[in-house]
Amino acid sequence: MNDEKIIEINNLSKKFKSLTAVDNLSLNVYKGDVFGFLGPNGAGKSTTIRMLLSLISPNQGEIKLFGKPLKEKRLEILREVGAIVEKPDFYGYLTAYKNIEIIGDISGHKISKTRIMEVLEMVGLAKRCRSKVKTFSHGMKQRLGLAQALLHDPQLIILDEPTTGLDPQGMKEIRDLIIHLSKDQNKTIFLSSHILYEVELVANRMIIINKGATKVEGYVDDLLNATSLKVTFEVDDTAKCVSLLNNSRWAKKLQSEANNRLVFLLDPNEIPAVNKMFVDNEILVSGIVPTRSLEEYFLSITETAA
Repeated sequence: MNDEKIIEINNLSKKFKSLTAVDNLSLNVYKGDVFGFLGPNGAGKSTTIRMLLSLISPNQGEIKLFGKPLKEKRLEILREVGAIVEKPDFYGYLTAYKNIEIIGDISGHKISKTRIMEVLEMVGLAKRCRSKVKTFSHGMKQRLGLAQALLHDPQLIILDEPTTGLDPQGMKEIRDLIIHLSKDQNKTIFLSSHILYEVELVANRMIIINKGATKVEGYVDDLLNATSLKVTFEVDDTAKCVSLLNNSRWAKKLQSEANNRLVFLLDPNEIPAVNKMFVDNEILVSGIVPTRSLEEYFLSITETAA
């Protein structure tokens, strides 16, 4: 792991009157991370992102980006940050190219025509660069927002729901772009999304927050491997299996049964023992399908915390 901290949040809190939106939150994001920032609606994700971008101020705590305090070095820091926060807005009567050109002009960076076309190509809009934005779908506007975030070649890219409104092909293209930015360009990505499957495919580290506070943080693989698997056994005699299970230590592990399929919640090392019990009792097992997903892990954490 690269030990250079790109984002360092310590004991961050934000209140809106009687509502505590963020509650003593701490996290670290390292150079090259694709960091999944997860939580249910109302968990404090958007509030945290707004504080990271200096759009609102915390009531307490500290934010450092690139090792520098955000409060004292705001302008210097934000020159190295690109972001999409919710729905990006553009001048509808202007072309995609012109919108990005204007953004480049006001950003304080020297942006070439070549760079504008490069980022439009990255997000799949090069062929529509001369089309007016008012003709764009919501998903296309989302792509244009990503082009805006990438325009000045930032070191840190903060993405709040970047695939909202995209079709499956568009989601895959954005996912591939995130992986490219991280692996090939060594960018650091801070990714907030409610599409947990997408995060699972691209993130190497993550945090789950609920009610503004940390519930778990770490490497995605380590966190998922520490949990039980959902395991589906395909058998020839469901009734016999259930009867057998009622008198065994696996009874409480059974989650559901239907259509010759038994679904268990098991640790990986328990799978062979369940299979052996079935085989020893002359039950034909035609398939064993273990699954583990970030969605299941997310629900187990947030439902427990609710």
